[in-house]
Amino acid sequence: MVLTLRDWAHKGLHEEVERPDSFLERFRGPTHSDLQAPPSRVSYSNTGKRKCHIIVLSPSDDLYYHWLCVIGTAVFYNFTLLVVRACFEELQVEHLLVWLVLDYICDGVYILDIAVRLHTGFLDQGLLVRDLARLRHTYIRTVQCWLDLGSVLPTDLLYLWVGPDYTPLLRFNRLLHLTRLSELFERTETRTGYPNAFRICKLVLYILVIIHWNACGYDISFLGLGSDSWVYPNASDPEFSSLTRKYIYCLYWSTLTLTTIGETPPPVRDEEYLFLIFDFLVGVLIFASIVGNVGSMISNMNATKASFQCRVDALKHYMHFRHVSKGLEQRVIRWFDYLWTNQKTIDEQEVLRSLPCKLRAEIAINVHLDTLKKVRIFQDCESGLLVELVLKLQPQVFSPGDYICRKGDVGKEMYIIKDGRLAVVGDDGVSQFAVLTAGSCFGEISILNISGSKMGNRRTANIRSLGYSDLFCLSKHDLMGALQDFPEARAQLEQRGRDILKKEGLLEEVNISAGEELEEKVERMEAGLDRIQTCLARLQSEFASSQMRLKQRLTALETGLTTAVTGSDLSDPEGSDINMQL
Repeated sequence: MVLTLRDWAHKGLHEEVERPDSFLERFRGPTHSDLQAPPSRVSYSNTGKRKCHIIVLSPSDDLYYHWLCVIGTAVFYNFTLLVVRACFEELQVEHLLVWLVLDYICDGVYILDIAVRLHTGFLDQGLLVRDLARLRHTYIRTVQCWLDLGSVLPTDLLYLWVGPDYTPLLRFNRLLHLTRLSELFERTETRTGYPNAFRICKLVLYILVIIHWNACGYDISFLGLGSDSWVYPNASDPEFSSLTRKYIYCLYWSTLTLTTIGETPPPVRDEEYLFLIFDFLVGVLIFASIVGNVGSMISNMNATKASFQCRVDALKHYMHFRHVSKGLEQRVIRWFDYLWTNQKTIDEQEVLRSLPCKLRAEIAINVHLDTLKKVRIFQDCESGLLVELVLKLQPQVFSPGDYICRKGDVGKEMYIIKDGRLAVVGDDGVSQFAVLTAGSCFGEISILNISGSKMGNRRTANIRSLGYSDLFCLSKHDLMGALQDFPEARAQLEQRGRDILKKEGLLEEVNISAGEELEEKVERMEAGLDRIQTCLARLQSEFASSQMRLKQRLTALETGLTTAVTGSDLSDPEGSDINMQL
């Protein structure tokens, strides 16, 4: 019994954790994962027994991205360490066993990556292709397939003839897999929430790698290592006997040269001049890339602030030009300060304009979920009406003491409170009758035109903001257009408005039976009018058809008469003369 209760409690807790939010589930419907086929497919032998599992990855899956991180690490290892091992022979010789183990681990990762590419699907007509034969055929026809095969060729086995010291040079074909590192960077940039910071880090990494390669090239012996004053002395010099000191000096020289911020000894030989000229050109390109990319990133990061400050400056200039009072000017400035402090300066409609309506509505629901859950009309309405209403909501911010609406004003919109506190006040603006909080909605009575309302389309109360309040505004035109196709939701809103008006004594008693009879008469008149229009359309069609047939007959008669007269003229010339005289 205890075990059963424990299992039931564990099951209930698990279901509670796994259960999606019903508010979003009604709107969203089946998710993308529900519509997609399962990630694995089971193949069977001729005997009907299960033989193996075949997994096809989607390029948008997390598993595929995690694999990119693994293969990217292997590619970065080869891209950075092969050149330094080839240029600094001591590093290769002293740690030969370590390099062999790491090299063959990376080779194994490369081979697995080819298998992953063969099992990576692609989209065709919006659906993920999972046919292995088609995936294999498509991959083999690409240039990337031959680059991948070239990157795993066992060229390093030639060290059995030339010696292990030349192994790094024999493994340079592993750099053909560099596209995987670029793909990893691209997908990380789309996934990260800080794209500008990632772009800066990526730019710095590229610069460091270029400096690293250039430092290794400076150490190559054919440049005259220790033979003149341009290169650092031989390893016999005590100062440069350490491998670490030699690499650091080469890195220092490469940094000074490529950044063009320091002086280096002048070259002596022709090849040294050419090498330095090439470095200067690369350094200019690096400097231009740094300035351009960093400037663009800084502009992107400050674009929102610059646009907001431009709006504030323009408004300040306008108020100064129009001699607006200092009190009102301070209120406007404080309102802008509140927007900037609370990060409410972004125009959501402009940002989401490029998305389809479904995704825009889903983002709006997720962003304002806590508020929308408290609004009763959203909890009970259909998903289609939810989309219509959410896309038409306009955010507005009110300052302390602002009147959202006054009693007797013509109602043109309704409001939903997202954040803040609003008070229902008397005509004196001081006495409070009620306080509205987040999730409350008001103003729908004046825009629904409820029959029997003594106020008509006028506001029934004074609503004033106690502090800074964030509201959603829904205009009368948008609300009535959305409710036109959802009569149940409209009836619910009207019933709620009647209850409020009845409670306040602003609803007149209306003869419901007379109203129903009038509605029936209107419906009968509309039905009769539809029948009359149908008959009229049929008569017009028949008249047009008869008129067309009559025209065709007249045309045929005229043609026959003309032919007869022409024939008689040709057979009787005298008669034709008489006809001409006539």
